[in-house]
Amino acid sequence: MKPIGMRPRRWLLTLHLLFASIMLGGAVFFLVMSITAAATDDPVLLHACYAVMLALSKTSVRASTIGTVVTGVLLSVLTHWGLLKYYWIIAKEGLTAAAAALGIAGMYIWSGRAASITAAQGMDAWTNPAFTANNAMLFTGIALQLLSLIAMFALSVFKPWGPRRRRG
Repeated sequence: MKPIGMRPRRWLLTLHLLFASIMLGGAVFFLVMSITAAATDDPVLLHACYAVMLALSKTSVRASTIGTVVTGVLLSVLTHWGLLKYYWIIAKEGLTAAAAALGIAGMYIWSGRAASITAAQGMDAWTNPAFTANNAMLFTGIALQLLSLIAMFALSVFKPWGPRRRRG
């Protein structure tokens, strides 16, 4: 397939960076909200943190994840980079799968459970083992998503490991 021209490539790259930035910003926001929830004594604020995370997991997290994946695949297929030509791209693909699963499924499920429990129990949610376990999974998911997104940005900048060797 013939690679796309420079101007369309730049527009596609701009869209990709925009979606990826929204994804990273969302992950940072989730981190801030989870820290706020852990530090508050206010049951209304506690529930609001998880309700906002749930709302974002249904909207901007999904849209930015889908947008990042679609534009990333298009950049690989429509340019000289290819989907499997370079080790750093293959690493990004694996990290993308993890970030997408954490973002689309994990954040939605964990923030939804936390919002439901805090709506019913308020501050007493912290004494509920199901809530604390869910909260630990949510925080771990946020941390893993942040790490994978930062790693993807770094891989895009440094492009380590070079091309795969051709067999045969």
